[in-house]
Amino acid sequence: MIGAPGSGKTMLAKRLPSILAPLRLEEALETTKIHSVAGVLDADAGLVKQRPFRSPHHSISDAGLIGGGTIPRPGEVSLAHNGVLFLDELPEFPRNVLEVMRQPLEDGTVTISRAAMSLCFPARFMLAAAMNPCPCGYFNDKSHECLCTPPMIQRYISKISGPLLDRIDIHIEVPAVQYRELRAGAASEGSAEIRARVLAARGCQNQRFAADRIFTNAQMNTRQIRTHCELSPEAERLLERAMQQQGLSARAHDRILKVARTIADLDAQPHITVGHVAEAIQYRTLDRSYWS
Repeated sequence: MIGAPGSGKTMLAKRLPSILAPLRLEEALETTKIHSVAGVLDADAGLVKQRPFRSPHHSISDAGLIGGGTIPRPGEVSLAHNGVLFLDELPEFPRNVLEVMRQPLEDGTVTISRAAMSLCFPARFMLAAAMNPCPCGYFNDKSHECLCTPPMIQRYISKISGPLLDRIDIHIEVPAVQYRELRAGAASEGSAEIRARVLAARGCQNQRFAADRIFTNAQMNTRQIRTHCELSPEAERLLERAMQQQGLSARAHDRILKVARTIADLDAQPHITVGHVAEAIQYRTLDRSYWS
């Protein structure tokens, strides 16, 4: 999420667990085991029943994020297993700390090797990150003047590597909330209504992957993407044009198809339409030279 200070990025991230599907028993057992090994399990709580939400400070070390130590312990990526890992002020994290996330984002596991042992911790989490568009935070903001020069903005953004950005499915702008919207008395959609749509979409995915031993569109491999993400000729041309114009990678291509498949599921549509593909492409803000 990219937006000016106070636009609601952190609030949106904290609300994510409230719209996700409840933990299945197998997920709850996995999560409880990890928290028990790490020594952070509440003795009185018993089984972990809520999806974890972890939000480490940007001063965290790579060992704290990924796990490690003389006797390896799970890091934040494993403590967020089956839940949400939120990284606020993403460019402020040391680059070496961010780069260690590339393997768990791709594989869903973390392997820590020491002279005496090698341990593998599960780390399949939803990464949510927030950042300002520039050092002062007001680039493209209509109500504030940005004081940053183009080289300053470029240096700020270059703290996040291209390979890491490539592994993030959705890059979206979060505009500042206007006063009228802030003070409006109209009732907004609650988490319960949104969660109902999410559960319906997850029901579609459970039926789709009943024989594949996976549960969500995000877990699809290349073969499954080809099977379940068929496109019409018009949608195919749109995606091809976007790939060529934006210089997208093969990984970005697959992630666009997964997001389009999820959008179609939320719309209760059996097939991916041109509109679904177009919306998924629009969620790749950082691939469209946002700061040029």
